Amino acid sequence: MSTTRKTESHGVPWETKYGYVQAVQHRDTIYISGQVAHDGSDLVAPAPTDADGRVTDTGNTAAQMRQCYANAARLLARFGASLEDVVDEVLYVVDIEAADAAAGPVRKEAYGRPDPQVASTMIGIPRLAFRELLVEIKLVARV
Repeated sequence: MSTTRKTESHGVPWETKYGYVQAVQHRDTIYISGQVAHDGSDLVAPAPTDADGRVTDTGNTAAQMRQCYANAARLLARFGASLEDVVDEVLYVVDIEAADAAAGPVRKEAYGRPDPQVASTMIGIPRLAFRELLVEIKLVARV
């Protein structure tokens, strides 16, 4: 591995199971893997699901978004960076309407300004890695 590359992880079981790290810094760019709502061991604000595993309520979208940004901020801090250094983000969501309603306030709160200076894309998808997840956020930061 090059000396210009550094990696970080949260230590959650799925990193080893799937085989990846949460963040890679290569030169002046930090690539953050899709962050989901967990506290290091358990999912945070999991969505309720029915007997078939389908989400029945997307009311926890904002809470999950907040946790995704908190997890990303924690990773960035390990590189001496912050959400202020983010230049691009992609939000993968299972309900576009719920995510659109939550994203404005949550993103402004996370970035600490009324006009986050970050390119942003939101993509609706049928489901995420865990059925109880409503959102996953991938980021790129420059330092």
